[in-house]
Amino acid sequence: MNLHLVDGTYELFRAHFGAPNARSATGIEVGASRGLLRSLLNLLREPDCTHVGVAFDHVIRSYRNDLFDGYKNGEGVEPEILEQFPIAERVAAALGVVVWPMVEFEADDAIASAVTRFVDDERIDQIFICSPDKDLAQCVRGERVVLHDRMRDRVIDEQGVHEKWGVGPGSIADLLALMGDTADGIPGIARWGQKSSATLLAKYQNIESIPEDPGTWSVKARGAQALATNLTAEREAALLYKELATLRLDVPLTESLEDLEWRGARRGLMEQVGEEITDRGILERIDRWRD
Repeated sequence: MNLHLVDGTYELFRAHFGAPNARSATGIEVGASRGLLRSLLNLLREPDCTHVGVAFDHVIRSYRNDLFDGYKNGEGVEPEILEQFPIAERVAAALGVVVWPMVEFEADDAIASAVTRFVDDERIDQIFICSPDKDLAQCVRGERVVLHDRMRDRVIDEQGVHEKWGVGPGSIADLLALMGDTADGIPGIARWGQKSSATLLAKYQNIESIPEDPGTWSVKARGAQALATNLTAEREAALLYKELATLRLDVPLTESLEDLEWRGARRGLMEQVGEEITDRGILERIDRWRD
């Protein structure tokens, strides 16, 4: 069997920018929620999709905002997206999949914790993380745990992580700390771009192991002296950024593998959701029900 872990927040944003607009009877934008429903239903129709968990950022803020004021907090996110988060969670629940709505933690933390919990279960052949997000690349393990970019139908295993980002999964948080991640509000260290960061981390693996004296570096990096000077001056900040970028593995998920088995949609909930998102024909497109 395979386990599919879906980044519901990513899927909702993708649907918002790719699906047609639509309004509910009360005037709320629901186009992204309708797109999310279609996307999840297509996933559930795949023959190898048997066990599924979907994680959402129930609120944009998390404990990371208490660590760093500049961390993402939802500012600038279109209201049409924000107001659909509760609807999106109801859509996924109506489809009969396990939903993890994150408040203190983030959706990525829930997925990382699920990987940690189930990766050694011998009943699982492969774990697919349904997202191309580089943050989640730190969860990849060989060919057993992979990213699945469903839009491009591309699977990224551990070798693919090296090829795409220049470092292994264990160095992704360090990479984001040094080069920055504008999507998450992590500013990075001055002059440390992706190339220089990847070059040093490919050799030293983590920020803590990079020597302060660039004269001792065993790899060449353009502007090495400036890079070293800036890292020395901002080392404390770099380690904070690394903490922000590191996914948590201790989210208290209570579901067992048996709970994650998809047994069909919930008719009563789906009828309500269909009315809410003005997609009354959805019932005819679902051919598996659990109640």
